[in-house]
This record gives sequence, C-alpha cells and structure tokens, in this order.
Amino acid sequence: MVPYSSFMKIKKTQGIYEINRYNMYTTATVQSTPAMGYSSGEAIAAIQDVAKKTLPKGFDIDWAGLAKDESRRGNEAVYIFIIVLIFVYLVLAAQYESFILPLAVVLSLPAGIFGAFLFISIMGVANDIYAQVSLVMLVGLLGKNAVLIVEFAIQRRQQGLSVLEAAMEGAKTRFRPILMTSFAFIAGLIPLVLAHGPGAIANKTIGSSALGGMLIGTVFGVIIIPGLYYIFGKLADGKKLIKDEDENPLTEDIVHHG
Repeated sequence: MVPYSSFMKIKKTQGIYEINRYNMYTTATVQSTPAMGYSSGEAIAAIQDVAKKTLPKGFDIDWAGLAKDESRRGNEAVYIFIIVLIFVYLVLAAQYESFILPLAVVLSLPAGIFGAFLFISIMGVANDIYAQVSLVMLVGLLGKNAVLIVEFAIQRRQQGLSVLEAAMEGAKTRFRPILMTSFAFIAGLIPLVLAHGPGAIANKTIGSSALGGMLIGTVFGVIIIPGLYYIFGKLADGKKLIKDEDENPLTEDIVHHG
C-alpha cells in the first residue's frame, strides 16, 4: 500500500485523450467535404496533391470508408463506357451482319455526350457517379433512336432502293416517332432538374445530364444519323460479314417427297 506520491510526481497538462492507430501506425484523422461545384474525386485528387507536396519524409496518407473504395477504383467510368460501346457495337454487328453499319449508330452518340456535359456545366453540378450513370443510360436511349433510323434504312435498301434513298426514307419515316418519344422523356426529366430539398443535388445531376444529352442528341441525331448511314452504307454496300455465305437455308432447296 505505497502511495504514488512517494515515487512519482503528478503534473496536470493538456493533450489528446486517445491515440489513434491505423495499420499499426500512429495516425491523425482528418475529415473533409468537397466545396460546392467539385466532385469527391476532385477532392481526393486535391488532397493527394497537397499531401505529396507538403508532408515531411516518413509521413503518408490513407483513406477510410467510401473514400478508400473510390481512391482504389480510380477513374473506372472510362473503362465502363468503352465496354458498353463495345457491347453495343457487337450486338449491332450481329443484327446487321456487318462490321461497318454499326458505326453509324456508335458515332452518333458523341453529340448526346457533349450535350450532357454542356448541361452539367450550365447547371453547376459535378461530374460524379450520378452523371456517369446518366451517361450510360444515354448510350441506350440515343442508340435506340439511331437503331430506328438505320434499321428502317437497311430494310429499304434490301427492297431495292439506293443507299441515299434508303437513308432519306428512314429519316422521314422515323422523324416523328423519335421526336415524340424523346421529348416526352425530356419533359419527364424537368421535375428532376428543378428539384430542391433533401437529395436535390443527386436529382439535379441525373436530370441535367440526361436532359442535355437527350435534347442535343435528338436534335442533331435526326440530321447526323442518316448522313452516317449513307457514308457507312456506301462502304458496306455489296460486302458480307461471311464470305460466300448462303443466305437461304438449305432445307428450303430440298424437295420432300411423300
């Protein structure tokens, strides 16, 4: 029963009340949020840049929670878009039995992507995961418009029309259905663009990118797509996916006797 005062001196001082450790290293926790108009990816890149320039030797940073996953994933959206475009191209190549004609559909998409980024900039929202999901959706919606024109033009070409006449026929026949469906979709996005309250930023981001992409992509698409079909239709004219392919099933040439 020896009192502490007999072998030690107690002195009051101020300091941290706990020592944090992360992966066996002594750490300090820093919490931050992106400034208005900046995405979480841009904030992570800014912190990494500042840490690289200012931290002394022997110090480093690491991430926790969602930021850890996001920093590890990096800019995977680019690879996702490439995979989506390749998948769309291969499906259309099988449908049209041509490696050239699907390019008329794929190359009509940049107009819509430009419109999405334009409206994102105008509305002052960030290019985050919500905008990227909207861009993937635009590939399907704008690709559908292009498929409607190209498919109809291919059918008219098979019926004997020239490539130019088939392109013009497809553009005229599909003009009204494309505008009706596209502008109906755009009208449905207006409440998202004008959203306020909880979750408004996510709604505005999705609505702005989708509305801009559909608007610009539809307006320019009805003009660009027939021209693209004419160019690639000329290149693909007379060429087949498989050399010496038999277009008629063999069973149709066999006469069965009872």
